[in-house]
This record gives sequence, C-alpha cells and structure tokens, in this order.
Amino acid sequence: MQLAITILQLICGIAIILIVLLQSGKKAGLSGAIAGGVDTFLSKNKAKTLDARLARITKWVALVFVVLTLLLCII
Repeated sequence: MQLAITILQLICGIAIILIVLLQSGKKAGLSGAIAGGVDTFLSKNKAKTLDARLARITKWVALVFVVLTLLLCII
C-alpha cells in the first residue's frame, strides 16, 4: 500500500513539474517587445484558454500531491 502511494506521489510530482514548465509566463517583459510579440486576437484568446486550463490542472494535481503526502505521513 505504501509503495503504491509513493509511486502515485512520484507521478504527481513529475506531472506538476511538466505542467508548470508548459505554462507561459505572466509577463513577456522587454524581451517580448523587442522580439515583436504581436499576436492576433484569436491567438491571445487561445493562449489564455490553454493557460487557464493548465493552471486548473496544476491546482488539482497539487491537491492530489498534498493529500498523498499527508496520507504517507499518517501511514
């Protein structure tokens, strides 16, 4: 039982890392202005939808990770 929970926790940890790396930064900053970060209206909405979805997934996976960690501490 403990081994299974540990494996699930490891998978959740790796998933959190990958999901956070897939998210775009909140501000492009000066580098975005220099590189010509001009986007169309549709691509901005698509990016917001993808970022919002990734943020929601991050929250749920993090919640599962915390629950698994607490469960392992109890066991």
